[in-house]
Amino acid sequence: MDAIISFLNTVFWGYILIYGLLAVGAYFTLRLGFLQIRHFPEFIRSVTRKPENDQSGITPVQALCTSLASRVGTGNLAGVAVALALGGPGAIFWMWVVALLGMATAYAESTLAQLFKVRDEHGDYRGGPAFYIAKGLNAPWAGSIFCVCLIIAFGLVFSAVQANSIAEAMNGAFGLPKVEVGIGLAVLAGVVIFGGIKSIARCAELIVPFMAIAYLLTAVYVIATHLGEIPAVLALIVKSAFGVESAVGGVAGAMMNGIKRGLFSNEAGMGSAPNIAAVATPSPHHPSSQGMVQALGVFIDTLLICTATAVMILLSGVMVPGSELTGMPLTQAAMSVHLGDAGKYFVAIAIFFFAFTSIIGNYSYAENAMVYLKLDNRVGLTILRCLGLLMVVWGAYESISTVFDAADAAMGLMATINLIAITLLSGLVIRLTKDYFSQNRTGTPVFDPARFPELADKIDQKIWEKS
Repeated sequence: MDAIISFLNTVFWGYILIYGLLAVGAYFTLRLGFLQIRHFPEFIRSVTRKPENDQSGITPVQALCTSLASRVGTGNLAGVAVALALGGPGAIFWMWVVALLGMATAYAESTLAQLFKVRDEHGDYRGGPAFYIAKGLNAPWAGSIFCVCLIIAFGLVFSAVQANSIAEAMNGAFGLPKVEVGIGLAVLAGVVIFGGIKSIARCAELIVPFMAIAYLLTAVYVIATHLGEIPAVLALIVKSAFGVESAVGGVAGAMMNGIKRGLFSNEAGMGSAPNIAAVATPSPHHPSSQGMVQALGVFIDTLLICTATAVMILLSGVMVPGSELTGMPLTQAAMSVHLGDAGKYFVAIAIFFFAFTSIIGNYSYAENAMVYLKLDNRVGLTILRCLGLLMVVWGAYESISTVFDAADAAMGLMATINLIAITLLSGLVIRLTKDYFSQNRTGTPVFDPARFPELADKIDQKIWEKS
């Protein structure tokens, strides 16, 4: 079994996804005419507009915060440090490239999720890749495989990974026993997830802006106290990316580590964020609007938060030739330079918030998958929630690589299915985008199913009726 899992991970993460995610991101960037750059102000407006009055969905801000809850995790602290240690400063440049391309992919997958969303038995919006795979491509079997992989990876195992990070940080900073941390974490997460998707969205809306702003303000403080060094740091990142400056692993090492860490952090193309994008009521009432919201999430995750971590590490001077520091210890060492003894406590608290919100955000994706599989009854959801919380407790004190590798393999299969699907549906994404911006030039865009007669029997037209 270990050999099979290892082989699958080599295929998915060594070949298919590294190159596939980049290729799909470049493809959508070109097909959409560099949408993420030309229309970035519209991305901001898609979040700041007054939300629609619709009790069936969550607001665009809640959808953004919930997706950020999943995206912004230990990868933003430890993952960036690993990229720097293995690939040098140039790895950060390639993280930026991945994020810019990934914004187009995130836009495409979340726009499709919005278009094909449905109402569940409670009248709430549900959707995601499984729904556009089944309805848009007439491949319900592929949607089922996607959902099973999503539940295994995001609903269960990755919760254990995040819990492990929190327990390690709390034990190191405050000496708290890992088992007790896991139990306390499970209780807190249980209070949120047993309230359902809307409870998760409300919690994310409160916590995510607070944690992101607090972290970025810390970075602003560090930058302000080292203002004269910033041009040199940015120049080092760019030069190292192209081998002008000597770097760990050379240009190839910088590129590969930056790409890998960027993809793991922002999740663009993985098929995860579209699950919460579908739950939102877009403003204006058009699928493309929510696509822009989720593209903005990629920007915030990588180009703001990951960059903040990288700059603080590079300014600290703790990265020296021959040093074995990597991952979380490297980040903690850097913050201790900037904040003194408070640095390790700051990192522990940051990890708690980043990883805790990832647990509840990841669960929200799994609940959508349960809807598609028609297992969203009280018994089915209770079993999923209890298993997820048990994984939190288990993950806090245990670390079994085979289980985590299995989750990576499941996510690899899930992402591969999603990339194929959005590429096959790319023509529809292009038409929706043109429809949005042609209306936007003269007024407020509103999606009219009559303009897309070929979708008549594939989407819930009542959802898109203008109120």
